[in-house]
This record gives sequence, C-alpha cells and structure tokens, in this order.
Amino acid sequence: MLVRLLLLCGLSLLATSLAAMTVYKSVDADGVVSYSDRPSPGAQAFVFHDRMEEHLEHQVRLDIHKHKGVDAVYVRNDLYAPVEIELGFAALRNVKGAPGRPIRQVLPARSRQRLALLTAIHADQPLSYVPRFRYSLGDPAEATQAYRYPLPWRGGPFRLTQGANGQYSHFAPRSRYAMDIAMPVGTPIIAARGGVVVKTENAQNGRGDNPAGNFVRVLHDDGTMGVYLHLKQGSVSVREGQRVAVGSPLGLSGNTGNSSGPHLHFVVQRNTGLGLVSIPYQFNQPLGELPNFALGKK
Repeated sequence: MLVRLLLLCGLSLLATSLAAMTVYKSVDADGVVSYSDRPSPGAQAFVFHDRMEEHLEHQVRLDIHKHKGVDAVYVRNDLYAPVEIELGFAALRNVKGAPGRPIRQVLPARSRQRLALLTAIHADQPLSYVPRFRYSLGDPAEATQAYRYPLPWRGGPFRLTQGANGQYSHFAPRSRYAMDIAMPVGTPIIAARGGVVVKTENAQNGRGDNPAGNFVRVLHDDGTMGVYLHLKQGSVSVREGQRVAVGSPLGLSGNTGNSSGPHLHFVVQRNTGLGLVSIPYQFNQPLGELPNFALGKK
C-alpha cells in the first residue's frame, strides 16, 4: 500500500518540464484511481491548478459608512496577523477627498482603520466611485531570520515525494519551495516552529472546495508563515488566534484537496509586496529521496 501511495505522489519526478509531459488520470472498474505518463483507454489529462489560497474576503474587507453626503471608508482586518492593503478609487463622479494615488499600508492584526473620507462636490447629488481594493497576508517589512525546521510530524521514517521546484505542482510562486512527504492518513502533524495560528480549515472531505484541503497556517515571530496542508477532515486541534510552540499538535495528515495521495504538503511563505511567495527552508535532518517506482527502479 505504501508503495502505491509513493507511486501516486512520485509521478512528479518523471517530468523534466511541464511542457515535456502530460500526466493522465484513469479510474478502473473498482474505482481505483491511477496516474501515469502514458495514456490508456478512458484516461484523461490531469491538470493541476495551483490555487491554494485561503478565503479571506470575510476577514479582510472594506467597511463604508455613509451619512449625509459623506462616505467614511474603513478597512477591517479580523485576522490574527498583519495584512498589507492597497486601496484606490476609480470612476469618480461628484467626489472630493479621494487620494490621487492608491493608499498602500500595513494594518495590524485585529484592527480597523479609516483610510479615506469622501464628500460630495454638489451636496444635492450622490457620490459615485468604484473602490479598487486588494490585500495580502503579512508585513513585507519583516526581516526573515535563519531557522532550521524540525520535522513537522511524529512517526516515520517517511520519504520526500516532491521537493522544491517540483514540476508536478511546485512551480508557482506560492509553492515553489514546498515539500511533499508521503505518509499514512492519521499521522500526527506538529508545529515545526512556534507562532500564532492565523487560519485553519477543518471541514473538507476528499477534494472539497479548497485545493489546499484542510490546513493550518502559523505566523512566526519573524513574519514568515508555515502552512501544513491536506490534513484529515475533523482532525485540526488548534484554533485561530492560539499560540503554539515547537512540537504542539496541529492535526492529522490526510488526503484532502488537490492531493494525488496521502501526504503532508509543508511550505514556508512570506509577503514580498502584496503577494505571498514560498521561500527556501531546510529541515534539521535529511529526508530520503523517492525511489523511482514508475520506471521500475527500486
């Protein structure tokens, strides 16, 4: 069984570039899913979309108060982490007080700030404008500190099935330096670094609505964030706003979201300017490499 799981996760190593290979997904009569670089009858090309972004629209949002021809524009951050925001206004009609260029700043965790006060040029006519609002978790001004991560699980030994710059799914900015480690569903996942839990997902079963599956995001003291993905449904044991230490239980490994087999996807990210990117990191002990079962080499 473990060999099969490793095979499913390890197909990423077959490709030297995405353009050079297509991965095919097939389902047999017993419902067993297989992945291969060779098409078979009924197989379909498997397209991986790297959209592992948390839904934050209800926790970081504009809050506009209208009163007698005056619009007070606030930004609210309900997260337990700072957020970098950018706010501008377009299609202005009968408006004064709008900034000439977008406002860009960092809002502290759990804060609300007024960023603009818009008034009508002609009091007897309504204001009309279109807010342009975007944001990203984290403070880009934080200085990353050197740190070697202990293994974020108990048990094993387990093997690395896809590392940094993996051509299967570790090629986008948010996941470029991620590591995938194949392990049985239910393996205890622990914090590899202390910090504050910023975001969790715990309700997904199977592929679910979020490609990341169930996950825990932890904000470290230097502004970086460790993210533990594809966790088992109902297993997340921490809450948003909780502070965790190295070794604190977070949940159990699973096979949820965009996952080709049971494994932990662990990535370290930081905000580099209105966008999260993964950054290189090292474990404090070596991991084994995946034997290339797909090519018959063991």
